[in-house]
Amino acid sequence: MPDTAARPVRPHAKYDRLIDIARKHEPMPTAVCHPCDAVSLDSAVEGARLGLLEPILVGPPARIIDVAARHNFDISPFELIASQHSHDSAFKAVELVRTGRAQALMKGSLHTDELMGAVVARDSGIRTARRISHCFVMDVPSHPEALIITDAAVNIAPSLEDKVDIVQNAIDLAHALGVAEVRVAILSAMETVNPRVPSTIEAAALCKMADRGQITGGVLDGPLALDNAISAEAAAIKNIASPVAGRANVLVVPDLEAGNMLAKSLSFLAGADAAGVVLGARVPIILTSRADSLSTRLASCAVAVLVAAARRANAAAALA
Repeated sequence: MPDTAARPVRPHAKYDRLIDIARKHEPMPTAVCHPCDAVSLDSAVEGARLGLLEPILVGPPARIIDVAARHNFDISPFELIASQHSHDSAFKAVELVRTGRAQALMKGSLHTDELMGAVVARDSGIRTARRISHCFVMDVPSHPEALIITDAAVNIAPSLEDKVDIVQNAIDLAHALGVAEVRVAILSAMETVNPRVPSTIEAAALCKMADRGQITGGVLDGPLALDNAISAEAAAIKNIASPVAGRANVLVVPDLEAGNMLAKSLSFLAGADAAGVVLGARVPIILTSRADSLSTRLASCAVAVLVAAARRANAAAALA
């Protein structure tokens, strides 16, 4: 993600609304995995200060205490679970979820692969029947609503079967964020089905799967090029008439490379911020970057709080 220090400070109205809504819920017990640098520890401290998180710090105690002392962070209210190194931190943080003590994971100063390795471990992980996927909730200054982009961080070259779960995870996230109508654009380089472009065929298949009830909760259209997915004028020029064209609030990219380039283009060229969350595990996983602004990191926490609250509500409804 871009160097936020080089970007002008601007309001984050979309993220502020998310945080305000999330603060209406009880603080979420969160296993903060290996918070051994200032950014990750600051995220936990500020998340707790706003009433979003109830952090459980998992890592080498001496390192965490040293970071807190050097940056004047008060971590005295937080439980601290000792680990030997980053892999041990990941294992113990995941174990807190398995035992029901944590309702979310938060990545600290370890590699994403280390944390996700513990999450997907066959015998000790927290996988579900769903494919794990990542969503960016992007605050683009020139766009009227937040955009969900998936998957730009986890699935490198997802199959059609994988994309069913990727789309469903994104739709469920949109509902958790309070989106009234989820309009999903399956992106490609063009808006027509072309047998020589596999992503157009998969887009058409996903739309038909939604028609058959294999994907629920949203309106799908695709293939759509980016311009006619988010610009009503571009959609009109191409004579594309659908509830999604020009009005999409969820963008499903063909693969990780396309998603990464799209998200970073919005960040670098359009001044967007990108809150991130991983879905498909037993609990939401908060992924933050050292380059993210504090507002973006807190927005990622807020997104996870709302996902966890939606899951509790759905579970309660199923038992009623």
